[in-house]
Amino acid sequence: MSNKKSGGFDIKDSLGFFIAKCHQKAFHIFREKLLPYNLTPPQFSVLAFLWKNDGQSQIQLGTALEMDRTTTSGIIDRMENQGLVIRRPNPEDRRVFMIYLTEAGREMEHTVSRLSHEANAEVAANLSAKEKETLLALLKKLRGDKYEE
Repeated sequence: MSNKKSGGFDIKDSLGFFIAKCHQKAFHIFREKLLPYNLTPPQFSVLAFLWKNDGQSQIQLGTALEMDRTTTSGIIDRMENQGLVIRRPNPEDRRVFMIYLTEAGREMEHTVSRLSHEANAEVAANLSAKEKETLLALLKKLRGDKYEE
């Protein structure tokens, strides 16, 4: 029952609440699909970015994926220990480390990309193709999305 008459807050009318719940559902579905590959969704994001932009600095990577330095460094540490990426000093500035995919990181592209598509399809299973397109456009608009280009 809505609380609008009393001026109170009704969670059923909260855009933020529903966006958060949708994120939780999507994250859970994708995390479960990645478990057999010992990957997390944030690690997948790093791989996906490097598949198209290999050899980025940690700062460039964190900025592109909207992660702080500590989070980026921790993810890279774990991925390096898993043999998926390697840090190399930047020849132009030895204080900066560039992140490169290893062969193992490159080889995961086909398999885990497919899992990403499967997870997205599962999340949007109740939507028509047109509704998915509209939802994505609206979410990008809400964000003022820089990924439009």
